[in-house]
Amino acid sequence: MIKVQNLTKAFGPKIAVNDISFSVEKGEVLGFLGPNGAGKSTTMRMVTGFIPPSGGTIRVGSFDVAQNPIEAKRLVGYLPENAPLYTDMTVYGFLSFAAEIRGLTGEAKKKAVFRSVELCFLENVLHQSIDTLSKGYRHRTCFAQAIIHDPQVLIMDEPTDGLDPNQKHEVRTLIRRMGEKKAIIFSTHILEEVEAACTRAIIIDRGRIVANGTPDELKQKGETAGAICVRLPGVPAAVATQKLGQIPQARKVQVLKEADSSVLVRVFPQARTANGELARSVFALAVAESWKLEELHTEEGRLDEVFRTITLPDTTKEVK
Repeated sequence: MIKVQNLTKAFGPKIAVNDISFSVEKGEVLGFLGPNGAGKSTTMRMVTGFIPPSGGTIRVGSFDVAQNPIEAKRLVGYLPENAPLYTDMTVYGFLSFAAEIRGLTGEAKKKAVFRSVELCFLENVLHQSIDTLSKGYRHRTCFAQAIIHDPQVLIMDEPTDGLDPNQKHEVRTLIRRMGEKKAIIFSTHILEEVEAACTRAIIIDRGRIVANGTPDELKQKGETAGAICVRLPGVPAAVATQKLGQIPQARKVQVLKEADSSVLVRVFPQARTANGELARSVFALAVAESWKLEELHTEEGRLDEVFRTITLPDTTKEVK
């Protein structure tokens, strides 16, 4: 549904987006991650046709966004950053206006408005002026206009910005449900949102894509992914570190917490250690040394760790 090839955007001497390529299929929810100024919003604005690219091509469905902008935009629902609205309108008036712009009239318009109202939980404020709404309800109203025409492609910039935890949960659930039948891209700074709603994620840094994969695949790029945490009562930290460090599958050992009665250590695997092999070796060592085990578990890795590692200022190597 979305195919981006060699996309570039320059603002004078500044390269905001630098030769990126990616695609999104129907049934995918793509999370777009990156630090401030990385090029996320600029990319999304180009995909929607809001601003023109300096180079490269964008296709939405079967249409080139530059050559067939009207046809491409008909397929797209767009929730921009900061949720711009006409604040002198009521919620119902604004959504009716948005539906008419999308070419809906009569009964089709009425059904589209009330479907969006129901999906975005706007029944209680339907006839209220937008300028009297809370930030959360304003954001829901803008979300409703993005889906008013039941688009095949949905592009959202920070879709849960300003929402309380319950509202965020509702929006994430809605995104997951719509993502079964649509191609969805949304940007976010909230990493837990990626795990909650996305089938795939891209991390962009200084205009370039530095990681692309499922949330689980990205977590595996973290240093702690596959590490073994083990709590040993009655074992001195120096002894645990020395013995565990001799395991062939171990790369290094880190003391996480040392108390009078126990020590908690993390054992990092060698790069090519098979899944479960390090845990079995740690357990076998504990049996051989007659150590008691209070805890032993394998770490999954964390998206926040991966994000920080590959977007540090001195990071130059692209993660495949």
